Amino acid sequence: MGVKKQTSDTVVTDSFKDLKKIIKRKRTRKCLRPLQPQKVPELSDEDVFFRTMKEVQEIQEFREIPVYQNTVSLPSEIKSSEREVLTALEDIVKGCRPVNLSDTQEYVQWIDRNYRTEIIENLHRGKYSVQACLDLHGAVVEEAEKEVEDFIGSSVKKGHRCIKIIHGRGLCSPGGPVLKDIVIKRLSGRFRKYVAAFVTARQCDGGLGALYVLLK
Repeated sequence: MGVKKQTSDTVVTDSFKDLKKIIKRKRTRKCLRPLQPQKVPELSDEDVFFRTMKEVQEIQEFREIPVYQNTVSLPSEIKSSEREVLTALEDIVKGCRPVNLSDTQEYVQWIDRNYRTEIIENLHRGKYSVQACLDLHGAVVEEAEKEVEDFIGSSVKKGHRCIKIIHGRGLCSPGGPVLKDIVIKRLSGRFRKYVAAFVTARQCDGGLGALYVLLK
């Protein structure tokens, strides 16, 4: 078998035979590197405003538009009667003066024509002792009607002279003082023959949300 001899011009390059593969692999990895996000400088609200309004131009004509202010002329002096009313309202708000319930629109009074009118004033002032009380808070219409009828019937049988019915003012009710209307309707209607008078109670007894009822 013959032996192949290497000539002096032949160079052995076995150690560099994979060099091309290594270079190609590095290039590929370099291309696959994620791009670093560029930092965007933060802008203040003022910078954003001026950048947005950069192209806006002022209309010179608007500088010449006159501005008129409406002035309300107030009376230099307040009438003495008006001053008294304002002073009274201020005292009521501060709690320095009691509210006269009979001056309000919610005040109620009724009296049988066979009785003297002085009864109303005495009844409102609490001159009669309350012997029984009915509280209608939380009752619906049907319940209130039955409770009022049962209460008046029971009071008449027991011989009570003065009773109190708490009906509330109905300020939170969309239909107004419904229970109050029911009580007044029953007292001045179906049970009128048993009632001598009824009137809004004193402030300490429920005020505009209650009635004193004087039975015959």
